[in-house]
Amino acid sequence: MRDFKSSTIYQIYTRSFQDSSGSGQGDIRGVIRRLDYLRELGIDYIWLTPFFKSPQNDNGYDVADYLSVDPMFGTMEDVEELIAQAGKREIGCMFDMVFNHTSTEHAWFKKALEGDPAYMDYYIFRDGEPENPPTNWQSKFGGSAWEYVPHLKKWYLHLFDVTQADLNWDNPKVRRELEKVVLFWKEKGVRGFRFDVVNLISKPPLLEDDYEGDGRRFYTDGPHVHEYLQELTRNTGIDAMVTVGEMSSTSLDNCIRYSCPENRELSMCFNFHHLKVDYRGGDKWKLMEPDMAELKRLFMVWQEDMAKGDGWNAVFWCNHDQPRAISRFGDDRRYWKESGKMLATVIHMFRGTPYVFQGEELGMTNPCFESISQYRDVESTNYYQILQEQGCTAKEALYVIQNRSRDNSRTPMQWDGSRYAGFSDARPWIGIPENHTYINVEDEKKDPDSIFHYYKRLISLRKEYGVIQEGDIEFLHRSHPRILAYRRSDEENELMVWNNMGSTAAALPEPFGLWGWKLLIGNYEDEDGAGLGDDGVGKSWLRSLRPYESRVYIRNKTIENRKCE
Repeated sequence: MRDFKSSTIYQIYTRSFQDSSGSGQGDIRGVIRRLDYLRELGIDYIWLTPFFKSPQNDNGYDVADYLSVDPMFGTMEDVEELIAQAGKREIGCMFDMVFNHTSTEHAWFKKALEGDPAYMDYYIFRDGEPENPPTNWQSKFGGSAWEYVPHLKKWYLHLFDVTQADLNWDNPKVRRELEKVVLFWKEKGVRGFRFDVVNLISKPPLLEDDYEGDGRRFYTDGPHVHEYLQELTRNTGIDAMVTVGEMSSTSLDNCIRYSCPENRELSMCFNFHHLKVDYRGGDKWKLMEPDMAELKRLFMVWQEDMAKGDGWNAVFWCNHDQPRAISRFGDDRRYWKESGKMLATVIHMFRGTPYVFQGEELGMTNPCFESISQYRDVESTNYYQILQEQGCTAKEALYVIQNRSRDNSRTPMQWDGSRYAGFSDARPWIGIPENHTYINVEDEKKDPDSIFHYYKRLISLRKEYGVIQEGDIEFLHRSHPRILAYRRSDEENELMVWNNMGSTAAALPEPFGLWGWKLLIGNYEDEDGAGLGDDGVGKSWLRSLRPYESRVYIRNKTIENRKCE
């Protein structure tokens, strides 16, 4: 398999990728059916969201059995065939390990509810009265993070849904059980793992009230998290595999520690700071226009400082928990194609491993459902009520959900313009955006100027050029409000990346001389003003960028040095 620094990873939300059975829900055989598409795109690894046995209260992130396949997705034989068929196409499979918590339907938790002290110690139970939770911590899905069990006269901790009980990682028996899970799938031929909210696994020994926030400052990047990750890696031998940790509300220093090779914890980290720049007052459910200056600042800090500390970023705009980037940071109407390509350029030219979330390579948009009844996500339906309790009208609450819901990314993959978008022969489990009639794989593959073909080119360039994979990074025009420009360099090549992140033309603070530079990729069909000769080498100046325009230039440093001698 290709080294993760030259690879591109594609996230599949299994339930919404391809239905092979006519159930209206995606499944493993559907993924197998579309492997050739992923190979054509140039994908090296596919990350599948959980398909394990689950009551589906949180779309599979409430796991009831880590070692079995939920029948709604298929069988163990289907999974084994997926791993084999992907391998034949030189695509590795990454599986999603939800190790911070289990479903309350898991056998361990059921034994805990029976009062078995050994299994009660698998979770975080505390004594208390029915009206007095152990702490005032809040669940990330709303409401208290504690649930009372009357017959035990105890509370259990659930940082997420009430049906997702947090595991007690301080118990070595829990850690051994989870190691067995990793080894089980490793032996099946899995090539990598994504660890869900893994920086929350270590809680402090003393649980206390939080009078400054919702409790997260006490358990985020907890006291033993690095120790536990090193132990997991050491005992399972996964340090030679591709591993990524989802880091909730983490810090840069911790992400360097998680991902620097000498610590032998993880290959890379997801952080979400750049996806909170449109949270008014830091509140996900209060809308504001994206603070593009803050977005740019965060990119500069995380790119440059992670490089200095020898850390490695997972770079991305979209995933199964986030709204579609093109609707959020671009323009999904007038400049749909231009802004979709610009957002791709920003990420794919960064230092780090790029992730493509299914449909992102097509420019899929938020569905903007017209009724709360069309939403399926537990967080969205909870907050629709919470927002009204906080004073919003039903219309205002729905508008917030339309912009913030995790279901924005979970609508079915748009394969063609037919009634159900080529996803299924039956009505899908969730609705399909009306624009699937022109935003779809079938149409975009026919159009050489499509967002699909642009992604395909970006993925190919990363494989071709070492400077994109591991080159140094330095940001330019750091105070400009809309132009995101940076230089990548290694011993052989130098890269200049220019992006206008706004809907109007932007003049460069200083003209950029194009002599000796070759345009590697750009997102406008015509290249007016680029000053390119017949050989594609610049002979003029770059003075401005059109709305959402991206340009990437390259020059060979060894040739330039010889010219100077």
